[in-house]
Amino acid sequence: MGTLAAVSVNAGIFVAPFDELADPKLVAELAAHAEERGWDGFFLWDHIRYRAPTRGVADPWIAMSAMAVATERIRIGPLVTPLSRRRPHKLARETATLDHLSGGRLTLGVGLGSEGNGELEPFGEVSDPRERAKLLDDGLERLAGYWGGEFEPPPVQTPRIPVWVAGRWPKRRPLRRAARWDGVFPIELPGPAELEELVAEVAELRDGSDAPFDIVIEIAPGDDPGPWIDAGATWCLTSFGPQPSAAEVREAIEAGAKPN
Repeated sequence: MGTLAAVSVNAGIFVAPFDELADPKLVAELAAHAEERGWDGFFLWDHIRYRAPTRGVADPWIAMSAMAVATERIRIGPLVTPLSRRRPHKLARETATLDHLSGGRLTLGVGLGSEGNGELEPFGEVSDPRERAKLLDDGLERLAGYWGGEFEPPPVQTPRIPVWVAGRWPKRRPLRRAARWDGVFPIELPGPAELEELVAEVAELRDGSDAPFDIVIEIAPGDDPGPWIDAGATWCLTSFGPQPSAAEVREAIEAGAKPN
């Protein structure tokens, strides 16, 4: 039976840059505050628009640039960006530039993208899940090529920018995709028991690899991360849903509910 290479446990903040948090300066301030309080990461949702009652939506890439300048240590990244609506060559330039701006602190979260928010078909984007999956796989391969020397300058991080792949539990195809990269972000995971099952499956898929691999889960503010860590989580992200307020994010940051 395979086992995953050991990775330290980290704590992050995970927010939607919507409505009150659609202000990139405010998001950058919150990221800086999280860094001051000892958190390890600050991650953003990536959407063009979102279903009601959400109205305001900020571009996460502009917000992450502000975060990169406002911080020095914490890891940043989108969770997740759908590659089917991104041009890989443009994303390669954006990610490499942001990796330089942050001093090598970017993690790229990718996935198929969520349905039901009206941000695919109305904008002429591919909506068929199988076609989006193919575009995701093709896009990841192109990104690796661009990062690997086809474009200059390359990212700061070597051998490349870490990639976390999202997937909705209990679908297995995203697990197989994630196992080829650097981490998995399971969405709608019922509990630690299912996470333990997922970790075992990923270990089997990655049998023989000694490269570190992240298991990323999200918890509500105040939840105990202990059972998730025991089940194999390496990142526990405190998440606030689609209408976060600055006050509740600050409260969670101050609580400093780090798992390590």
